[in-house]
Amino acid sequence: MSLRDFAYALGEICSHSLLAPGRPLTWTIIANPIAGGFTIRSRWKRHQAGLKDALEKAGNQSRRKDAGPSRTAREEGGELGGLGLIPTREPGHAGRIVRALLDEAAASADRASLYLLITAGGDGTSLESLIPLFEAPAALRSRFAVLRLPMGTGNDGADAWELGGALDLLCCPSRIEPARALRLTTATAGKGPFLAFNILSVGLDAFVTHMTNRMKGNLPGDSYKLWVDIAALFYDRLYRVGPLEVRAFDETGRTVQAFRETLLLLAVGVSGNRTYGSHKRILPDDRNVCGIRQMPLLRKLALKGLFATGTHADKPESILFNADRLEFRGEYPILAQMDGESVLLRREDFPAAIERTEAAIPVIRRLTLP
Repeated sequence: MSLRDFAYALGEICSHSLLAPGRPLTWTIIANPIAGGFTIRSRWKRHQAGLKDALEKAGNQSRRKDAGPSRTAREEGGELGGLGLIPTREPGHAGRIVRALLDEAAASADRASLYLLITAGGDGTSLESLIPLFEAPAALRSRFAVLRLPMGTGNDGADAWELGGALDLLCCPSRIEPARALRLTTATAGKGPFLAFNILSVGLDAFVTHMTNRMKGNLPGDSYKLWVDIAALFYDRLYRVGPLEVRAFDETGRTVQAFRETLLLLAVGVSGNRTYGSHKRILPDDRNVCGIRQMPLLRKLALKGLFATGTHADKPESILFNADRLEFRGEYPILAQMDGESVLLRREDFPAAIERTEAAIPVIRRLTLP
């Protein structure tokens, strides 16, 4: 199956979709053709099976009369634009596509149409696409719906771990509801704010993200796993790990936690039950904040594998709780990561804050029938 076949199949699914019945549907697919879901043969074959199943489901449903690709897709997608797909060419391209799509919707006299934005790549493609949408006026965002397909190497921000599960949101009765994001702000004017839509964290895991991105394409296999192993051994030799002063607040502004701890990492999710680093269960239950205390090397090696299963939650090194906003400061530089993109926080950037935003991103959820 080629990228053209992929675009054609998604277009057929969209043209039979049960999403927002009664509203004209305009779709745009932003695809990163070098993402792991396209280039890793075993994953591509698995995705083909999911796509075939979704096509069969869609074929049993009536074709929508008012459905088709966006003008932005037709103009910017080259030979695939007529099918609604735009391949990304470089970093930042996905964001430019979404801004053009927002301009198209704002200029349209048809206020009833639903603009379906489908991202087909990894967490980076998703992040780039969602930031302009988040920053758009609320009235304009309300005319959009987002579907994030798991077509990358790591797909922690996708709407399902398998392609078939994500496409079910188009083939089955569903609803559109706004979802929150995470915002990192610093004390330095012009540095930030930074947004994430899954997990935003500081410390060891941000170092892993930073090094994975730097070496991407130069190391064979899963370089994220390699850097996890390296970080367990060398992170606190490369970055001085000192105490962080943390204050956490709920939605009413009430303090729920206040502590000063030497932490290896501090991770905040849009909600609990979230993963990062290719499905590492850093937030294994309903609590959306996890801190991991500094520990001796042998203890790090012993606990490293527990993050895949979430069984680190009951270890004494773990601090888990719920919060809507965290304020923190430290004496030494520390890396932060936002859905796989990193930034270095320096002493002058503190105090910094991580907070859940208002519900703003229009995502698709499976409709639960009584």
